[in-house]
Amino acid sequence: MCYTGRRREGCVIKFYITTPIYYPSDRLHIGHAYTTVAADALARFHRLCGHDTFFLTGTDEHGQKIQRKAAAAGKEPQEFVDEIVAGIVKLWERLRISYDDFIRTTEPRHKAVVQRVFQRLYDRGDIYKAAYEGWYCADCEAFYTETQVAGFPEGKCPDHDRPVERLREESYFFRLSKYADRLLHHIEEHPEFIQPASRRNEMVNFIRQGLEDLCVSRTTFDWGVPVPFDDKHVVYVWVDALTNYISAIGYLAGDPALRERFDRYWPADVHLVGKEIVRFHAVIWPILLMALELPLPGRVFGHGWLVLESGKMSKARGNVVDPHVLCDRYGVDAVRYFLLREIPFGADGFYSEDAMLTRYNADLANDLGNLLSRSTAMIERFCDGAVPEPVAAEDDGVLRALAAEVAEAFTGHMERLELSDALAAIMRLVGRANKYIDETAPWELNRDAGRAERLASVMYSLMEAQRIVAVMLTPFMPAAPERFWYQLGLDGDVRAQRWPAAARWGQLPAGTRVRRGEPVFPRIETAKIGVEER
Repeated sequence: MCYTGRRREGCVIKFYITTPIYYPSDRLHIGHAYTTVAADALARFHRLCGHDTFFLTGTDEHGQKIQRKAAAAGKEPQEFVDEIVAGIVKLWERLRISYDDFIRTTEPRHKAVVQRVFQRLYDRGDIYKAAYEGWYCADCEAFYTETQVAGFPEGKCPDHDRPVERLREESYFFRLSKYADRLLHHIEEHPEFIQPASRRNEMVNFIRQGLEDLCVSRTTFDWGVPVPFDDKHVVYVWVDALTNYISAIGYLAGDPALRERFDRYWPADVHLVGKEIVRFHAVIWPILLMALELPLPGRVFGHGWLVLESGKMSKARGNVVDPHVLCDRYGVDAVRYFLLREIPFGADGFYSEDAMLTRYNADLANDLGNLLSRSTAMIERFCDGAVPEPVAAEDDGVLRALAAEVAEAFTGHMERLELSDALAAIMRLVGRANKYIDETAPWELNRDAGRAERLASVMYSLMEAQRIVAVMLTPFMPAAPERFWYQLGLDGDVRAQRWPAAARWGQLPAGTRVRRGEPVFPRIETAKIGVEER
């Protein structure tokens, strides 16, 4: 079995997952929510499995772009980012993101580690001072070579559609090129390190073209972490930003308890990032770790973009989708479901209002919600509201066999970060259960007193399959599984279940009284959305 987590002493599996830290220059859009919801689903899955899980997200708050935007708004940089970060935290609360820590690069605990890391790299001879001249994109916080800029349309950054700037300044540099061969060897020895395979191939080709040493300080602005031995310089973005993955869990911390947390969780098991920043996480970050003599993360996974008909979603292009608007319209669980079901994880996917509405009505209202409504109604009508005792001789095993197959597939897909496939497997069981109702026709069985045992076995199978479905949905939907659990007549917290033990058939106690309620996912008519909103 391919586990994404790593075993610690005593065979306890730990799982440490991170999102990128987001740049608080403006409100986040649905593309950022996609990354964070995916990471949250994986963290919730590992908690469901009983693993020692740590989930980190946060914000990257330094840099020239922030300083410029704050000045344009008539605010100090810290005041400017505080307001935006408060909005990010509120969005994650609304989407029920279950992070264990939220790191801000303006926090003293982070800045202290960045300075210690910079000093350590300098003392080892891996950082040196030189002059730099090159093309720079303030939105990317990245420098580009003449060859790269020659391929930019009209000299504009392809990601942000804004002209790059020509800069010359004294800087400190990190010896990135020194470690190129060592990184290539690691990638060859650990093909799972960069995923999907297409991203790995891109990074291998990039490294083989030759790495240039990395600019790691700036003097043209001062909104950043001061270089510890040269106060004219501030630490440039990637040493500052990437260090969050170890500063948050206690690397080089003075507190022994924090250092213990670092020993407990490092190396990270999954760095989850958008494909546009894979290079920084799969090249710069592992080389920084090599220079610090730290083990490398298990996996860097670069997922695709959420694309609109007008192209890549971006604040610069003004075509972003506000996740709050979608949550108002469809509900948090439906938004999370759409993001993780509609798009094969790793590939680009299209977002449209029609796709969202179609997926909601087809999967959630018609299949999932309707199954619960139909089956609990039949339990009330045919079984006096209590789940009947199944009779082995009358159990055809159709749903039992499929539930076992789906549970195994679900586990494998989650371990391989195939989130869309995991949801497809769950919905396969849901769809088969709906078909099972039509095939077995419990209303006909109820009319024949001689078929009471067959009716009992059919109804038990339907309810037990839904118990397993509710557990499998918990990584993806924070609220709906609780409502399913309650309507199935079960007590306690569905999230307290443990996987894969919860997949064992027959755990729904006979005699459990259902608590039929309002539809969990009521159907949404197109007209209700409103033409003006679309």
